[in-house]
Amino acid sequence: MIIITSKVHPSFLEHLHAKGLNYLYEPKMDYVSLSQIIHEAEGLIIATQIKIDKTLLDKSTRLQWIGRMGSGMEHVDLTYAASKNIACISSPEGNANAVAEFAVGLILNVIRNIRSSANEVNAYQWNRNENRGMELQGKTIGIVGYGNTGSRLAALLSSFEMNILAYDKYKKGFATDKIQEVSLDEILLQSDIISFHLPLTAETKYIVDEVMCNRFVKQPYLINTSRGQIIKTQALIESFKNKKISGCAIDVIENENLSTLTPTQKEQFDFLVAQKQVIITPHIAGYSNESHFKMGEILLKKLGVISL
Repeated sequence: MIIITSKVHPSFLEHLHAKGLNYLYEPKMDYVSLSQIIHEAEGLIIATQIKIDKTLLDKSTRLQWIGRMGSGMEHVDLTYAASKNIACISSPEGNANAVAEFAVGLILNVIRNIRSSANEVNAYQWNRNENRGMELQGKTIGIVGYGNTGSRLAALLSSFEMNILAYDKYKKGFATDKIQEVSLDEILLQSDIISFHLPLTAETKYIVDEVMCNRFVKQPYLINTSRGQIIKTQALIESFKNKKISGCAIDVIENENLSTLTPTQKEQFDFLVAQKQVIITPHIAGYSNESHFKMGEILLKKLGVISL
């Protein structure tokens, strides 16, 4: 049986049905419910709401594979899964364009004061000079992480006649006539805008901290559509106060369950949303009608359910 705990496009279930595969579709399933039936699963389709830890994996006596709708496997104990010969497969290609397009939208919104000026108009304020913004043409963007999403963002931004710098610790030789492959130091020194496209690992957690922020030279705008814990929130706040950054547009935050914010987290959140040059959206960069379909199709192809 295949247990599906993630929302999937109807076509995903149609493919499984056409192949005669037995499945249980419960996108609202929680950890406790899954732990009670995971011993029946040969395959598991997940999103991010359930942590697949050692306890669950020990109960998964029949499990052969775990499929992730989208990118990021930080909520799965990959090392332990591998020790049990459980394949872990994701589909980051499926929402790469959706995230990249959203990142472009965030960039334009924050540098041209689109959201904040629209809110002012809604409050009967018609402020033109106060909302004069910055153009992308001729500016330098640094892309940190040049995988599926980072490379797609670079392709989209190439039409804006920008200087596009990209850094990836684990990927080399990707420079083109429009993309410069540089070090992280060069990103921090030269960029007017820095966009992060990284998985959340022990290595990347809080990569944007006080030390990094103090190395910014051009007061860049920060864009984050990857994971909230890439950026240390207090470091971001201090960067605003010390004028080390011009603004930020983020689709992810450290604690995305707003009803469980600690007093400190609430104070940080309240500070950020009060800033005109801050945009926070609810982790929707990868959420498009097209990506909903594509992520499932790609995952099924990788699992061999449908033909490549």
